[in-house]
Amino acid sequence: MLEIIGVGVAVIIVAILALAARQPDICHIARSIFIAAPPERVFPLVDDPRATNEWSPFVKDPSVKLSYGGPERGVGAACDFEGDAKVGAGRVEIVESVAPSKVVVALRLDRPMKCSNRVEFTIAPQNGGSLVTWDMKGRQPFVGKLFSLVMKPEKMVGGAFERGLADLKTLVETAREEAAQ
Repeated sequence: MLEIIGVGVAVIIVAILALAARQPDICHIARSIFIAAPPERVFPLVDDPRATNEWSPFVKDPSVKLSYGGPERGVGAACDFEGDAKVGAGRVEIVESVAPSKVVVALRLDRPMKCSNRVEFTIAPQNGGSLVTWDMKGRQPFVGKLFSLVMKPEKMVGGAFERGLADLKTLVETAREEAAQ
């Protein structure tokens, strides 16, 4: 009887490992939003880590410790962060900045799981406003593939991107309305 249970458990473990191995090698998540303002009004809030942290959903918790380095904005501007297990610890650094249309950020996570991702914000003129896209890509190691069987990164991170973009939209559009008054 114990042999049958042991074989059953082994089959389940092998099936889980095989399923994890079939997950994509690259994790890719992207979300977009329309903001009723030109790219020139949106760009400064993406090209400056301090400004980005005003709307980023990842640093909303006041216990997250932030420190900044490099120039205030553009290439080399960086933010180190450290928070609880949900936030983790790591660094974001702008590696490419093309005003007013694109900002590329290198994201390094040290915990809860080590990884490096490329984050790209594109700001495209559209219908008198801007289409802002938040795109993240990174290699997904086997542990990440295993984790993704239980916690879907697309849902977790995608939802955070949606909240962040909605906050960016509110920030830009509210500032525009206040400037018009």
